[in-house]
Amino acid sequence: MFKERIYNFSAGPSMLPAAVLERASADLLNYNATGMSVMEMSHRSKVYDEIFQSVKEKLRKVMNIPSGYHILFMHGGATGAFASVAMNLIGENGKADYVITGNFSKNAASEAKKYGAVNIAYDTADKNHTYIPEQKDLKLTQGASYLHYCANNTIFGTAWKYVPTAGGVPVVSDMSSCILSEPVDVSKFGLIYAGAQKNMAPAGFAVAILNKDVPIKTLGYTPKILDYNMMIKEDSMPNTPSTYNIYILGLVLDWIQELGGLTKMAEINRDKAKILYNYLDSSEFYISPAQKEARSVMNITFKTANEEMDAKFVKESAAAGLANLKGHRLVGGMRASVYNAMPMEGVAKLVEFMDKFERDNR
Repeated sequence: MFKERIYNFSAGPSMLPAAVLERASADLLNYNATGMSVMEMSHRSKVYDEIFQSVKEKLRKVMNIPSGYHILFMHGGATGAFASVAMNLIGENGKADYVITGNFSKNAASEAKKYGAVNIAYDTADKNHTYIPEQKDLKLTQGASYLHYCANNTIFGTAWKYVPTAGGVPVVSDMSSCILSEPVDVSKFGLIYAGAQKNMAPAGFAVAILNKDVPIKTLGYTPKILDYNMMIKEDSMPNTPSTYNIYILGLVLDWIQELGGLTKMAEINRDKAKILYNYLDSSEFYISPAQKEARSVMNITFKTANEEMDAKFVKESAAAGLANLKGHRLVGGMRASVYNAMPMEGVAKLVEFMDKFERDNR
C-alpha cells in the first residue's frame, strides 16, 4: 500500500487539487459552524442555497459567461446530456448535424438519432480518429437545429483548435474533458455541456451553459430532470441536485482563481503537455498516434511497438506510483490524462519513468 498520494493519470474520475481535498476535509463534519456536513444539508435550506448560488456566480466569473446564458446543473453526466441536447433542441421532426471525432461524439450522435434526424457532418474514423477536420470539410445540413461536436477526445488524444461555425445555427459542444482548462469565448456557443468528473468535481452531475436566445423545443416525453425549460424555471432544483459535488466545484473554482484564472491555468497545462510531447517526439521507442496539429493537452496517448511491452509498462508504472496509465480498450497502449489537478511534478515523474523504461527495454 502507498503511504503517500500517488499520481493518478485516470481519464475520469480524475485527480482533484490537493488544496481542494484539504479544504473539503476541514469542512467535512462541520461546515461554517453549521454543525453538519454539506452532504447532510437540505438543498432547500438557506445555508445550502448560499453555496449553490455562489458556485454559479463563481463559474460565471471564471469562465466569463455572459449574462445572456443560463447555467444549469444537470443530472446524468455527459451521457445524460447526449439525450437532453436532442430532446430540447432538435424539435419534432427536426434534424441536427454531428461531427464524429471519437467515441463520445459517436455515442452522442447515436443517442440523438432516437429523437430526430442526424446528419454526420464529418467522421474521422477513416484514420482511427487521429485528426480533426477543417471547417471547409464539414458537410452541414440546411435547416439543422444545431451543430454538435466534442471539443476534446479523451480516448484518442485529439482536440479541436478552433470553434466550428454553422452559418448562424447554434453550436453545441461537449467539453467534458477540457472545460476549465483554458479560456473559452462562450459567446460562440449556443450550448456548452460537460460532465463534472474531469476538471470540475467528483462524478455525479453535468453543467450546461445555454444561450438564452437558443430556441428550446422540448419533446413532450422529455423527463423532467432533462427538460431545459423545467431546469431553468426551477433553478436546477426540480428535485435534489448533486449537492456535495456542486460544493466541491465551488472549491475548485476558488483554486483556479487563486492560481490566476483560466489564462494561467492554460499556461500551466500547455507547459505540462509540452514536457511529455517533447519527450515522445525525441523517442524512437514510443509512438504518439495523434497528429501533431490535433494533439490534446488534456489526454496524451502513446504506445510501444507491441501489446506485451505496453502491458509491462502499465504494470511497472502502477507499481511506481503512476496510476491508471492503461489506454482505453478501443485503442490500447497508454494514456496520460493530465487534467488541471495533475501537478507538474507528476508529469516530470512520468517522463523520468518512461525514459528509464525505454533504456531498460530496448
